[in-house]
Amino acid sequence: MNQEKIGILTGGGDCSGLNSAIKSITQVASIHKFKVIGIRDGWKGLSCCDAIYKILNNKLVDQIDYFGGTILGTSRTNPYVVTDGIKNLLINWKKLNLSALVVIGGEDTLGIASRLFNEHRLPIIGIPKTIDFDVPDTEYSLGFESSLNVITSSIDNIKSTAESHSRVFIVEVMGRNAGYLALFAGMSTGAQIVLIPEVDFEINRISNILIKRKKEGYRHSIVIVAESAKAKGNLENLLTSEMDQFGHVRFGGIGNWLAGALARESSLECRSIVLGHLQRGGTPTAYDRRMGFMFGSASIQAIRNKSFGSFISLFNGEIVLKPLSKLQDSSVYLNLSKYYNSELYCPKYVYN
Repeated sequence: MNQEKIGILTGGGDCSGLNSAIKSITQVASIHKFKVIGIRDGWKGLSCCDAIYKILNNKLVDQIDYFGGTILGTSRTNPYVVTDGIKNLLINWKKLNLSALVVIGGEDTLGIASRLFNEHRLPIIGIPKTIDFDVPDTEYSLGFESSLNVITSSIDNIKSTAESHSRVFIVEVMGRNAGYLALFAGMSTGAQIVLIPEVDFEINRISNILIKRKKEGYRHSIVIVAESAKAKGNLENLLTSEMDQFGHVRFGGIGNWLAGALARESSLECRSIVLGHLQRGGTPTAYDRRMGFMFGSASIQAIRNKSFGSFISLFNGEIVLKPLSKLQDSSVYLNLSKYYNSELYCPKYVYN
């Protein structure tokens, strides 16, 4: 009797916690006598002419849970727009004789998983990961807390130089079209102003807040700005207008632009810093390691129960299954009335 084979892939932007999930999947799969195949570089590893993969075992994954990133590599490959991508993927699936595939990714990667299940009935289970925190129908996605921890630590370091030189520091963070990373970083660091994609800001209002703070005797201020936040009447700042295979542009530059605009408006000394890919790296937090462990374990149980076409979700504090179809054409944005003070550009202090 042939040993059943389970594939694992990680797609989209990397983050901390992925290796914990890979380790958990491999270890739990071995308990149930499954062979585990790690697909290299996301959907690229299955949609090229010859599948790119590595065999995983307990010894290989034993020490990976405290490393950031993913030992399998990742990419933003969309097999639906790659020449012969789906054709190659289906051929490679048969060549590898996969019994199931665990797909770890954000809305784009899991969106492909949903299409493959719906159109080809491939036995797929999803695990949500993204530092953007914008996967629908789950209260957590792998990587968010680790990224938030990097931002918090970085701003803690910035405060000392900001205080010494009596400056305003603008810190640009990631998050794409969702403001969770910026807002929760503001809560964690006590930043005075947080600018998010969901609310366009006014330069003169920010300037007035900062000037008032200066007059009250505060030597420094911290402004956190999400990469796709924008001033009223402006377009988002882009690093490039070129789109990836999922139709996404690359945001960037709002921090530098804002520092210049605020310096002119307020006459305060402003500096900007872009944390960039620092937010994706580093040692995973304990929380991301635990969630990787739990999501990975649950994915094997879902495979054993043949609950395909589902993804693992944290919902009401419990690990549950949700349909992958829920992820298609869905967007998650901040609950502004609950979390955000749109007048003062800061987190709300009381949640109703």
